[in-house]
Amino acid sequence: MKGGYESIVWIKDNNGKEYACYADDIKSNDAVKGLLNETDRSRCLDVSEIVGTERW
Repeated sequence: MKGGYESIVWIKDNNGKEYACYADDIKSNDAVKGLLNETDRSRCLDVSEIVGTERW
């Protein structure tokens, strides 16, 4: 189901950083709680890299 905007989930980690991830790429059940492990984080895009700031 990859490809559309509706397949993207927005996750804010416990440090306050926001990530955009395809739902199919997130393997950890703890990700929805803001506990992104290193593997899940590597599959996501740090929103601050796009926008240039950690908060929109």
